[in-house]
Amino acid sequence: MGAAAAIMLRKERDIVNTYRGAGATTAAAARRADELDVNQHVAFHRLVQRAVLREAGDGRFYLDEPSWHALRRMRHRMAIVMFVVVIALIVSGVISFRAGVTAVR
Repeated sequence: MGAAAAIMLRKERDIVNTYRGAGATTAAAARRADELDVNQHVAFHRLVQRAVLREAGDGRFYLDEPSWHALRRMRHRMAIVMFVVVIALIVSGVISFRAGVTAVR
C-alpha cells in the first residue's frame, strides 16, 4: 500500500511540475493536458478534485499554486499525526508488555 501511495504522490508532483514548467498557472495561461503530454488518469483527477488543477474551459487546466501548497501542508500534518500515533501505540505496547511481565512474576 505504501508503494502505491508513493507512486501516486510522485505522479501528482510530476503533473504539477509539468503545468508549472509550461507556465500554466493562471486561467489565461491554461493548457490542455494532451498539449503537455499529461495522462488524465487517477493522479490528474485527484488534483482536479482537490482544486489543484482548475478548469479554465475548453478542456484547459491551470495550476492553482496556493491550493497545491495547502494540499502539501495538509499531507505533511497528517504524516506527523500518523507518526505520533504510531509512536504512542509502540510506547503503550511496551508499557503494557512490561506491566504484564511484572504481574506474572
